[in-house]
Amino acid sequence: MLTKATALACAVGTAQAFLAPMAPAALRTSTFAPTNVAVSTSSKAAARWQALQMKLGDADEPIVVIGVAADSGCGKSTFMRRLTNIFGGSTVGPLGGGFGAPGGWETNTLVSDLTTVICLDDYHLNDRGGRKVSGRTALHTAEQRFDLMAEQLAALKRGDSVKKPIYNHVNGTLDEPEEIKPTPIIIIEGLHPFVDQRVRDLLDFTIYLDISDEIKFAWKIQRDMLERGHSLESIQASIEARKPDFDAYIAPQRAQADVVLQVLPTQLVPDDTEGKILRTRLIQKEGVANFDPAYLFDEGSSITWVPCGRKLTCSFPGIKFAYGPDVFFDNEVSVLEMDGQFDNLQELIYVESHLSNIGTKFYGELTQNILKLSDSPGSNNGTGFFQSVIALKLREVYERITSSKGAAVAK
Repeated sequence: MLTKATALACAVGTAQAFLAPMAPAALRTSTFAPTNVAVSTSSKAAARWQALQMKLGDADEPIVVIGVAADSGCGKSTFMRRLTNIFGGSTVGPLGGGFGAPGGWETNTLVSDLTTVICLDDYHLNDRGGRKVSGRTALHTAEQRFDLMAEQLAALKRGDSVKKPIYNHVNGTLDEPEEIKPTPIIIIEGLHPFVDQRVRDLLDFTIYLDISDEIKFAWKIQRDMLERGHSLESIQASIEARKPDFDAYIAPQRAQADVVLQVLPTQLVPDDTEGKILRTRLIQKEGVANFDPAYLFDEGSSITWVPCGRKLTCSFPGIKFAYGPDVFFDNEVSVLEMDGQFDNLQELIYVESHLSNIGTKFYGELTQNILKLSDSPGSNNGTGFFQSVIALKLREVYERITSSKGAAVAK
């Protein structure tokens, strides 16, 4: 059986040969063979992994709750996989095995040994038939059970199990409740995680996935027209029907988020309407407890960087990075931006080496984690790159929260 230490060492080795020329001199000494690079020695990696496992699995540690807001079809599922991958655990998958599991029920809940991801669609007030009667979309706040959402999230944060309802996305019904047991990290994701003040007060960190209308439309065409056989007219009608409620109830949550991942059309190719090349912006609110924004080269400066050259190969239209201060919904923020995509994922270690405050525990960890999910959507562009940065930063936030609360208890 592959042990956790061995698995981690194997994953580290994926990018080793590429890393050596770019590693700072202090990091080039390694117990690996001369052809390899010191991302981390296997013994040190194993020790760090075991320390994290012990910390995250400590029953006395507080439970940290993270909120992720986004419209449907905005890449939340891929993002959740990146998050659970960073926190680790020997078991990652749907609660009880998912659809077709013993009992024949479907679940929207993703669990690992250390994390529980709860889909807020499960707190819909009405099923699909009920919404036809009410005349409201699932985005409307009147279609959500915020009382129950707040009550159950508070219980989980206290360490109590709950019986959470299930919204069946296959047939649009409300199914029998499932038992949710608390884990060290609980992530709630969906349309309305920051709308209700009671729920918002329970969150330790908040993230918003902000997909522009142009990109959202291109993605829906890809999914619904090319993969599901829907007509262009029906896709347009669906988007237009949802937009008023999205603008009224979902989009305003951007102002409440500690971090916003914004996905926009590229500026490298004029009139690119297909959304094949993306420009992504990691908008990080200043002054958030337990969180220091990531930065490029020099903290607080304003930088534009085109890294394509000997260390990073780029086909047309290339890659462009930017970093600097900004204001977002009256909040002071730091913004990291990437436009374009990587040709060779292993080469992104070159970009990683110029970033600071990204929450890594060893040189090359960001690259390693992107390579682990290289087949996932967005891995070669800024969506996967910045999702992985956010995941690493969330681990750092968790460790800071638990350390500070542990110190307070000790006093």
